[in-house]
Amino acid sequence: MKNIVVIKKKIKKFNKIITVSGDKSLSIRWVLFASLSSGISKAYNLLLSEDVIAAINAVKKLGIEVKFKKNFCEIKGNGLYGYKYHKNIIIDAKNSGTLGRLILGLIIDTPFKIKLIGDKSLSKRDFRRVTDPLSKFGAKFKLNNNKRLPLTVIGTNQPKPIKYFENKGSAQCKSSIIFAGLKTAGNTIIKAKKSRNHSELLCRYLQLPVKIKKRKNFDIINVTKAKTIKPLNYKIPSDVSSSAFFIILTVLTPNSSIKIKNVNVNPSRTGVIKILKIMGVKITFENKKMYKGELVADIIVKSPSKIKPINCPIKFNSQAIDEFLLIFLVAARAKGVSNFKNLEELNQKESPRLELGSKILQQIGIKTIVTKDSIKIFGNPDLKVSKKITIKDYLKDHRVFMTSVIAAMTFGGHWIIHDKDSISTSFPSFLKIINKIKNEK
Repeated sequence: MKNIVVIKKKIKKFNKIITVSGDKSLSIRWVLFASLSSGISKAYNLLLSEDVIAAINAVKKLGIEVKFKKNFCEIKGNGLYGYKYHKNIIIDAKNSGTLGRLILGLIIDTPFKIKLIGDKSLSKRDFRRVTDPLSKFGAKFKLNNNKRLPLTVIGTNQPKPIKYFENKGSAQCKSSIIFAGLKTAGNTIIKAKKSRNHSELLCRYLQLPVKIKKRKNFDIINVTKAKTIKPLNYKIPSDVSSSAFFIILTVLTPNSSIKIKNVNVNPSRTGVIKILKIMGVKITFENKKMYKGELVADIIVKSPSKIKPINCPIKFNSQAIDEFLLIFLVAARAKGVSNFKNLEELNQKESPRLELGSKILQQIGIKTIVTKDSIKIFGNPDLKVSKKITIKDYLKDHRVFMTSVIAAMTFGGHWIIHDKDSISTSFPSFLKIINKIKNEK
């Protein structure tokens, strides 16, 4: 029973100032860029979740030296071509799609077979979206069931530049191709649907040969071979996806407010905030600053007196893809019907989140209509939940667990939520911060 959380009562109103963990996307990318650099890189506030530790273990298997000091992590890179390849390397990406897909671009030149594995959830996800373009460079891949992990890769010592149309809005696919392009002579050109741009911003900060032309719906990214990557010392800002749980907790708890300090509010990641503003939530940024290409600020949220339904603009989908489970909870409290479309990417995450999000809402008494890529939510601002609800069998998806906790604390009822340890994937301190907000030890 230790891996279960039981919640029997709603949270009381609060007014809090909190700090959340370091950004997961930036933490993993720091590990990968630092491993390719020429020299020693240091990271402060590195997120020590299972996904990030998996990234550290991956580069260590490739001969990279990693040390943990008192308050920072240190990586000694051996240069762009400094990985030590040998036979029988197995890289375990655990639950991390970011690591699993990005690392394939880094090892495009391996002369030996490398096996990539992951946990049960990651092994259900589509890897052809990244192996297809990487194979055009000249690497060879063998995948399970033609699209899934485990897979094996053998690289090429003369990768060829490619032209590729990335039309799914996958930052992971785009980033993997960028990494491969940095090891390839000639121009690699990516026409990429708008998505998160952390990799591009780090490339710009590191003065790497990556040029971007912005269009309305796509970016044209031109990548040429890099000579060297300089070390990256980084104080990682807090994660906006982790912050979103406490933003929604505040939105759904009457007469409450919260300040979340020093959060990465990169515009390609703040779709949840833009959507909530349309729904009538007051959210402001304070102490805004640019830090190594990323916009950082304190987020201030006050609970609204009423929530408006929304026909969610699809232009925000890629910016909020990890937060839609939480947004669905807000729509459940709206007076009216909300519509969300073109969300097929939601089922390419750790679990079929569109289906599971609908299931959670139906369990609390909210009517939904779901298709393979859309959901219609019939909100009820007067909903009160008093029944027993059990959440399990969701592939241990960390965001399903944490969303269920927020639902339990704000809608009421007697909740039994399984697989508490899933939060180790991305946000080990989640429950500790929840207890701080509740004034519990």
